[in-house]
Amino acid sequence: MPKDTSIKSVLIIGSGPIVIGQACEFDYAGSQSARSIREEGIEVILINSNPATIMTDPSMADHVYLKPLTTKSIIEILKAHPQIDAVLPTMGGQTALNLCLEADEKGIWQDFGVRMIGVDVNAINITEDREQFKQLLQKINVPTAPAKTATSFLEGKEIAQEFGFPLVIRPSFTLGGTGAAFVHTKEEFDEKLTYGLEMSPIHEVLIDKALIGWKEYELELLRDKNDNVVIICSIENMDPMGIHTGDSITVAPAMTLSDTTFQKLRDYAILMMRSIGNFAGGCNVQFAVSPDDKEDIVAIEINPRVSRSSALASKATGYPIAKIASKLALGYNLDELQNQITKSTSALFEPTLDYVIVKIPRWNFDKFEGADRTLGLQMKSVGEVMGIGRSFQEALHKATQSLEIKRNGLGADGKGYTNYEQIIEKLTFASWDRVFVIYDAIAMGIPLSRIHEITKIDMWFLKQYEELYVLEKEISNYTVQSLPKELLLEAKQKGFADRQIAHMMGAKESEVHSLRMTMNINRVFKLVDTCAAEFQAKTPYYYSTFEAEIEKASGERYVDNESIVTDKKKIIVLGSGPNRIGQGIEFDYSCVHGVLAAKECGYETIMINCNPETVSTDFDTADKLYFEPVFWEHIYDIIQHEKPEGVIVQLGGQTALKLAEKLSKYGVKIIGTSFDALDLAEDRGRFSELLTELKIPFPQFGIAETADEASALADTLDFPLLIRPSYVLGGQGMKIVINKQELEEHVINLLKTIPGNKLLLDHYLAGAIEAEADAICDADGNVYIIGIMEHIEPCGVHSGDSNATLPPFNLGEFVMQQIKDHTFKIAKALKTVGLINIQFAIKDDTVYIIEANPRASRTVPFIAKAYGEPYVNYATKVMLGHNKVTDFDFNPQLKGYAIKQPVFSFSKFQNVNKALGPEMKSTGESILFIDDLKDDQFYELYSRRKMYLSK
Repeated sequence: MPKDTSIKSVLIIGSGPIVIGQACEFDYAGSQSARSIREEGIEVILINSNPATIMTDPSMADHVYLKPLTTKSIIEILKAHPQIDAVLPTMGGQTALNLCLEADEKGIWQDFGVRMIGVDVNAINITEDREQFKQLLQKINVPTAPAKTATSFLEGKEIAQEFGFPLVIRPSFTLGGTGAAFVHTKEEFDEKLTYGLEMSPIHEVLIDKALIGWKEYELELLRDKNDNVVIICSIENMDPMGIHTGDSITVAPAMTLSDTTFQKLRDYAILMMRSIGNFAGGCNVQFAVSPDDKEDIVAIEINPRVSRSSALASKATGYPIAKIASKLALGYNLDELQNQITKSTSALFEPTLDYVIVKIPRWNFDKFEGADRTLGLQMKSVGEVMGIGRSFQEALHKATQSLEIKRNGLGADGKGYTNYEQIIEKLTFASWDRVFVIYDAIAMGIPLSRIHEITKIDMWFLKQYEELYVLEKEISNYTVQSLPKELLLEAKQKGFADRQIAHMMGAKESEVHSLRMTMNINRVFKLVDTCAAEFQAKTPYYYSTFEAEIEKASGERYVDNESIVTDKKKIIVLGSGPNRIGQGIEFDYSCVHGVLAAKECGYETIMINCNPETVSTDFDTADKLYFEPVFWEHIYDIIQHEKPEGVIVQLGGQTALKLAEKLSKYGVKIIGTSFDALDLAEDRGRFSELLTELKIPFPQFGIAETADEASALADTLDFPLLIRPSYVLGGQGMKIVINKQELEEHVINLLKTIPGNKLLLDHYLAGAIEAEADAICDADGNVYIIGIMEHIEPCGVHSGDSNATLPPFNLGEFVMQQIKDHTFKIAKALKTVGLINIQFAIKDDTVYIIEANPRASRTVPFIAKAYGEPYVNYATKVMLGHNKVTDFDFNPQLKGYAIKQPVFSFSKFQNVNKALGPEMKSTGESILFIDDLKDDQFYELYSRRKMYLSK
């Protein structure tokens, strides 16, 4: 059945601001979906309130509405576009589904003659309503855990009495496991039950018998109108049941399932998908399997939408689930669509992997003081990384190297735990760094049987870990001079980094790298081709690995490298790695625009990134995608292979910027602002000397490297003091202190967590107004300010946590002129080529400089969306020397004001201090447009501006 020709215009609902449990994987899905539907000549109208994403870029849809995700906004859009025929709610996570249901209940779709595609209302209701879902599974003979729903406290108590402990409480209709909890005792039950009932929008919880220690699996499915179903990917959670899948280390394909059980899971998943309603699209099904030989199966849940795992499954297999699901929603069948990777086979196939992928979540507990750091049913991670390798061990190592938490992989970096009690505790109460602690436990000699007994992690995974440790022990008996080639090759094939191997032998990383070169042990690149090389892939999507040499009959030895280097001029864009607080999806937005702009300038574009949730790692964003850690060794090997004209570092946030020094040292050209200028802005001491030279005021400051130096400085600077370390992200470690005792405590603490760092002590300008400016500057010193924002909160709240108003609402002409003058002077003095962000504090009509960042900032996408201008495109062309700032015809359009509003995920962390200060805590943002300052929403924000200020 070909597409439904009656559909001419589709409304896509986005997922809103990024919160824990619903991150940029839905931006990726929505972007793919919009492109997929427009390819069919169908108009796309999009609603989403998140300005930081590619999805809300004007180029993505025919009409983009940056509005709050409410039924009021939906009605406004439907009135403005009476031509809308259908709504697609499956690309925007739980938020979109809930909004779609609400609009359905209010009869909005019916009033405007709009039909829902990609899912049906019954499917959403059945899968979200725990009781209905359980009854359905019983009807179709799919096993479930003993469970009952409660809509009152008393009902809950009765169920607990019947089942006995341990139990799981799960609120209905919530996101990322919000409110879900394990209950082991009668005492904690009352509190957890009350909280669960409060968190559920319909005040209903499901209480089920806890399957603690069972293995957990997910299957990603697609189904068309003809009832063809394909299973795109099987995913195994290395962590057993009891840890939310978003917080679990996951592996694809499934590693420890018997074939019989895998076939049963497939059958159950297909049966479940077919029974929840007659719809065409994507689906995610989760199962628990008992860890014994019986391998009993229990179905946990089914999501009739594109899920967090769909993005992972898409990147793991190369099968673009959201893109195909959108086509199926339009009426196509799978056999009528093309396999996007081979371009020569149909989409009615199940991908086959000849590699392994490992996903590891990225947490940000350091931002939530007092947070419970143990992992459980409620998701706590803010991002994730994915590693691709030829073996589980290689993929696991590459994923740990991608996390950017100052680890070089598993073990062999001198940072492991060596305290027995601490290791046992971290294994018993699943800790965020458990992936490393397992290795430390093996190194300490704790038997695998004991580790398995505590963690319930399958023995197969633990044996893989043990092999790595045995190899480390063996290598540590050698020196660089005596290490045999086969051992070095084995270590590389198992994913150990050069610097880990160097650590094992007490050598330098550069010595191991040289040894590799002499022995001809080079990284080779393989295609992600969806069909295990059975058909030729046309899409250049690569991962790296190491291979033993193959010898031809002629005696010629070679390794098989599938990445063919062209003779075109190339530009590499370094991605921003995993999402985290302080560096979110806005940098992915900048990277994607950088890639597209470099293409327009005639370059072959190469993207290096390891974040499976984003548009930058989509297989057709750049001309070539290397799905690799943004980690020195991997990047350098790719550069050696591709020999680009240069590397763009200023679009990937602090991740890419941190590699600038090494790139510069190794003679790799940095496109745009030079490393020296980047370093000058980062090094607080050098930067302050520059400001003094330029006669630009900044708060009095001093630099300390010990607690004594800090104390002596405090005598010359007045309290309150703002303490901040150099070279950090999202205000990490910043604090305002008001006396010597607080100063000493914080300095000692900081030097313990970030050893060897220089600390800057600023006199804190209490009561100052904070503002910031973003600008583009070219090599000739032409500067154009793209936007000046004023923060509603006072100075002292991190800029990422402030409501920022564009243009400013309360700064006089005299102050605005100083901001402009300072911006021009600093941009030129730093020899900026590309983007720069400068933050200001304004007190008594004097504008002081807080800091300058000569890179894309968090606010660039917001300004671009508010003014409707492609600023990153312009800035990239300036960096490449293709254009000067004066070549562009800037024409910003904004009626009234745009306000960037931070969104927090505090609901995931009970008992956390919610006060705001110099360290960033928000996970996402939304954009609010107002016509004037009399707007009630602005008035409310302004009246509360000092409420949350903390030290």
